[in-house]
Formats: sequence, C-alpha cells, structure tokens
Amino acid sequence: MVSLQENNNSGRVQITRPYYTPPPSSAASSPSRFQKHLGRSMRTVRSNFHHSDYSNSYSSVVTENLTDSVIDAHLQQLATPNKQSKSSLSSNNTSTSEELLGISQVFSDFSAYSSDISGELQRLAELPENNGNETDEQAQETDNSFANEVIENIEPEDLLPTVKICVDNLASDSVAVKRSSAAKLRLLAKNRADNRKVIGESGAVPALIPLLRCSDPWTQEHAVTALLNLSLLDDNKCLIAGAGAVKSLIYVLKTGTESSKQNAACALLSLAMVDEYKVSIGACGAISPLVCLLINGSNRGKKDALTTLYKLCSMKANKKRAVTAGVVKPLVELVVAAGEAAEEEKKTAAGMAEKAMVVLSSVAAVEEGKMALVEEGGIPALVEVIEDGVSVKGKEFAVVTLLQLCEGVNGMRNRGLLVGEGAIPPLVALSQTGTARAKHKAETLLGYLREPRQEASSSSPK
Repeated sequence: MVSLQENNNSGRVQITRPYYTPPPSSAASSPSRFQKHLGRSMRTVRSNFHHSDYSNSYSSVVTENLTDSVIDAHLQQLATPNKQSKSSLSSNNTSTSEELLGISQVFSDFSAYSSDISGELQRLAELPENNGNETDEQAQETDNSFANEVIENIEPEDLLPTVKICVDNLASDSVAVKRSSAAKLRLLAKNRADNRKVIGESGAVPALIPLLRCSDPWTQEHAVTALLNLSLLDDNKCLIAGAGAVKSLIYVLKTGTESSKQNAACALLSLAMVDEYKVSIGACGAISPLVCLLINGSNRGKKDALTTLYKLCSMKANKKRAVTAGVVKPLVELVVAAGEAAEEEKKTAAGMAEKAMVVLSSVAAVEEGKMALVEEGGIPALVEVIEDGVSVKGKEFAVVTLLQLCEGVNGMRNRGLLVGEGAIPPLVALSQTGTARAKHKAETLLGYLREPRQEASSSSPK
C-alpha cells in the first residue's frame, strides 16, 4: 500500500485523489451494477491515456507523473462507447473458477481454483482520501463498480498502450510505482482470456518475475497473483515456465504473506497442468514448502497445497519427494481430525479428509509411501473412516488406500495389521452398502485378508 508520506516525499508524483468517481449520470444505475458484480471484488483499474507510440518519447519520469485520476478518466472514455457491445464481450470472458483438466474423477470435487484467489484487491494502490461525505464502504463500492465496468467494456486492443506503460513501470526505481503497475496487471488479467493474451504478449511475464523476490510484501503479492491470473491461459504457461519463474514462485511459497503463498501454490498447480513441468517443479524444491503450507496454512491454504501436491504426485519422483518431505503425517492427521470434529465442523473436516486420502492414495503407490503410512498410524485411521465415517466418498477413498497397503513387498504384514485393527466387519458392511467402486475394492480386500487364514488352515495337521 502506498502511504501518504511516501507520496509526499516524492517530488515527481503529483498528489491527487487516487480514485476516479463516476459522474452522477453513471452513479444513478450503480445499485444494479453492484448487485451484478457482487462477490467479484475489484479495486479501481488505472491505465494510461495515450494511444500514440510512447516507447521512445516517454521517460520513466513522465510515466510516474501520470496521476491515477487522469488515467481513470480516460479509461471511462474508452469504456463508454463500447457499452452496447457488453453482451457480446461477456461471452468471451472466462469464468473465475476454471476446471483443472487432467485430475482424476475421485479428485474432481476440489479440482477447481479461481484466479486472483487471495481477494486482496483493496490494496491495489493508494488509499482514497476521505472527504467526509461518503464512507469508506461507499467509496469502495463505487470504485469496484467502476473497475468492473471499465474492464468489461474496453476492447483488449484499446488497453494495449496501458498494458505497455504498466510493463515499463515494473522496472521503475520506485517500489510504489512497481506495486501499482503489478496491481493493475493483476486486475486486468483476472477474468478475461483476451486480456491475458495481450498482457502476455506485451512482455509482462519476465518483468513480473523479479518482483516475486521483492522485499515489499504487497508488491510481491500483486506480482504472484498477476502471474497466477496470466497462467490460466495455456500460451502463458510456457512463457512463465520458460522465463524461469518456478524457483521464484517457490521463494514466494516460502516467504510470502498467507495470500501470496496460496496464490504461489495455485500458480505452480497451473503450470503443473503441463506434464513436462511437473518433474522440474518438484526438482526445484516445491514439495517441502507445499507440505509446510499444508501443515501451517489456513483451510484455503491447506486445500491449495493438497490440490497442488496431488497434481505433482502423479509423477513417481515427486511421490518419493513428498514422502521424504514428511507429507504423510499431516495427511493422516487430517483424516483423524475429521473423526474428532465437532458436529458443526464435520462437513468441512470430512471434505478436507477426503482430499487428504486422495493424496495418501497417490503416495501409497510407492513402497516408501506405504511404509510411512503404516508408521504414522494410517491403518487405524482409515479403518475408522470405513466404520464410522460420514462421507460415502471418504469410505471409498479409505478402502482404495488400504487395498494398496495390502499389495507389494510388505503386503502380507499389512494384512495382518489390518485384521488386528478389526477391519473385517466394516469391510463386509462396505461391500454390501458402499458405492459400486467401494464394494468392488472391499470385496477384493476381504479376499486378501482371507488368504493367510486359508493357507494356515490348509497347512495345519488334520
């Protein structure tokens, strides 16, 4: 956030009201616009008012003197003539919640993420002056409505000069200018694929990446969220990975604010949609900080970490890295916590446990994962889910994982542990009442559990 003191200390920046307030004619219809954009928090977007070629004629001093209020006024002029085309533009807008392609069916209940997940758009730039006649909430509502109106009505080609100014300003000596420019690019890339394309082709990606290591947390947050939003376009994934962003995203995952860490995890997830990037992301050290986010993050952070870990662990090398990083213990703890949750928290806890079991099933595909799962008390935790769990899906995930434990090198030993935990009665019940997949897995597992007893009875003296 840019403080008033910082503005006063800069001799090159003119101090004006940093937000544009729409005239009464546009404000009259604002209530309906507020309802239309409810839940899509945005702050004012600012941009440049020049369409002419400025690359050789504008210095950084000139661009820093472009006040936000003047830029906003020009953006409104760009938006107004295009209002009639709003309906046609809306068909081209991408949803803020995009499906993660390639994730298995059992993981599809949380395989979507939104661009700009952190929602910290109130820090897009300087705080507005309070003139005493309107509350902060009213001012924010007006700014949000105006920002949405501008972005949905301006053609991408009309924003190109603005985008180029923002990209140039990312190299400014002023942290405030870099922060503001990253915030504007973040906002412009939030919802529209055509904007993401324009921004990506304008050289924004290599200019944003150095800001991921910025000591100012808000600049870092705007930069990582801008890259997340841009990464939702497939062409930009290649640009971001090719520009060496992975290590810097991992740095944010280790050092950023809560929102920055969440968005860094989601940006890595977006890049991991391309198979060739999965191994490199794991090799660069992403697994350990993702496990830390799983342990220490908010519910949102835990979900982001789980989803990203699941996607990365589709590669065998990353399964082993995840086990080495200690992922199994917090996953088992999430499963146990669901069984101990208070009544009002059971639904949320059960959903988190389902996600944890899917990741457990993934890492249990390697022997190291199976051993860690047994050592961390995974067998009794999973049996408890089958016996007393409230989620049908959760029971299915539990039996799938237990079946994996009973196969492979230590399969016979694990079968004995499973019988010792009293797994047979709940498995019999599941084989009769579960989903089709759960029934099949339960019957297969029961067959494994009967084998040692059949062998023992056949070898005993008659």
